[in-house]
Amino acid sequence: MTSRERVQAVLNHETPDTLPIDFGAHRSSGMGAAGYNKLKKHLGYSTETTKLYDLMQQLAFPEPFLIERFGGDIMQILQLKPAFGVRCDRWKCGTLPCGDLSMVPYDFNPRVNAQGDCEIVNEAGVCIAKRPKGGIYYDNMNYFLKDVESIEELKEKMILPAITEEELDFLEVQAKELYYNTDKALLLHVGCAVFEEGQQEFGFENFYYNLAAEKEMVHYWAEKMTDAYCVMLDKILDRIGKYLDLAWFGGDDLGTQQAPQISVEMYREMIKPYHKKIYQFVQKKDPSVKVGLHCCGSIKELIPDLIDAGVQVLNPIQISARDMDARELKERFGKDLVFWGGGADMQGFVNRTEDPKEIYRHVRELLDIFAPGGSYIFAPVHNILDNVAPEKVLAIYQAALDYRKESGKGE
Repeated sequence: MTSRERVQAVLNHETPDTLPIDFGAHRSSGMGAAGYNKLKKHLGYSTETTKLYDLMQQLAFPEPFLIERFGGDIMQILQLKPAFGVRCDRWKCGTLPCGDLSMVPYDFNPRVNAQGDCEIVNEAGVCIAKRPKGGIYYDNMNYFLKDVESIEELKEKMILPAITEEELDFLEVQAKELYYNTDKALLLHVGCAVFEEGQQEFGFENFYYNLAAEKEMVHYWAEKMTDAYCVMLDKILDRIGKYLDLAWFGGDDLGTQQAPQISVEMYREMIKPYHKKIYQFVQKKDPSVKVGLHCCGSIKELIPDLIDAGVQVLNPIQISARDMDARELKERFGKDLVFWGGGADMQGFVNRTEDPKEIYRHVRELLDIFAPGGSYIFAPVHNILDNVAPEKVLAIYQAALDYRKESGKGE
């Protein structure tokens, strides 16, 4: 099988020829740019060609030669503006916070404030994101609905998502190039979050309050947002649906380390109808494009509802969270879901373990749980952060490559 055929087999719950592997194919299975550069240096490559594309999480866009080196079967169609409205169609030489030479988006020009924080400002000069002095990540600072208290105020301040012809052209060119010039499966991060978008627009505390006390306003907001999402998805699928294998939704993190952020009952009342609307829109519009959701945390209680809403692929499978036992998840939901992730506990085991041999063993044990029977794409749990040594990254992926070599039909 080609990489594309292998991934398509898994997405259709068919048996692949061997284990599919994801190396940085989306914004929740990538590598921090500084860590990515450590890996490149370890392997003898220059860091000057590294592209910083996800400004919020400071992720590197994986280069084809490393995707091949680590057995990657999927490639990402890049959004024109992946984070904070900064375009990624032109690049310039720059430096990372760690001091490495790399490439950064041409329009990425953060200003430094009096406290030494780096700020991203919009055209109006308003700070929309900030990286604290000494920090790594850019935090959203633009909770533009934080003071809204009524539907009338909401109507005045809402900003509905939309996609331009320029953005569609940008996607289509990439999709065709990747589809015809590689054998990789193709993924597009469409976003279209509901729960997490509410947190980012209203502010976390305000959105929690509104979910409980201002339900009519939240329903109005979510209805308008999902209508706009469906218009965007319709245009995207018209342009690139025939090249695309997976529409990647989220992040829409519903879990904490200990439990879901909201009750199952609240999810069903306030969020699920809108998840269902957008996920099933994709399934009806183009059944060949599968629905993948990035959803962190302890979410076992919510998984049956996510499946009912239309989620076909789930990531990152945060096995370090409470009640997220790998074996139980595979046994209960493996026939209905493709699991994408869960292949290395980055938060717990990998973080506290120095011996690469132990990390290798850890990954093989998880593969023995997730991979049999198919319906699994290998990736670590979420992104590989900058503090993960290259030797650990090599151990993680060598375990997957060895499993692939030994597995035959993926059993």
